[in-house]
Amino acid sequence: MEIPTYIYVVDYALGLVMYTLIGRSAMNLFQREDSEFFFMKIFVKLTNPVLNLFKFITPSFLIPIFVPLYVAWFIFMVRFYLMPLVLGYGEMGMLSFPLDSEISRLIYDLFGKK
Repeated sequence: MEIPTYIYVVDYALGLVMYTLIGRSAMNLFQREDSEFFFMKIFVKLTNPVLNLFKFITPSFLIPIFVPLYVAWFIFMVRFYLMPLVLGYGEMGMLSFPLDSEISRLIYDLFGKK
């Protein structure tokens, strides 16, 4: 089945935002959000607009380190339910995400048995 280019673009964009949010939470274990560390500044700058979009559905009782994970979960759910719908239900499963499928294929090529 040939997947249209726009599906790849949408999935890659959502996947990159989701993984960036997860990365921000992981870095936040070791760095403060106002840290001078270059990568932390970039993660905060890139993800703050996304967090602001989801602010109206984010519970106020969440610890700040979990807010990016909470938003990443929403993006994952959009990817999990939207991508199989767009691709056709025959493509449902873990590797129905084009970005994650490419990553898993790369890992298998690098570390798989020859």
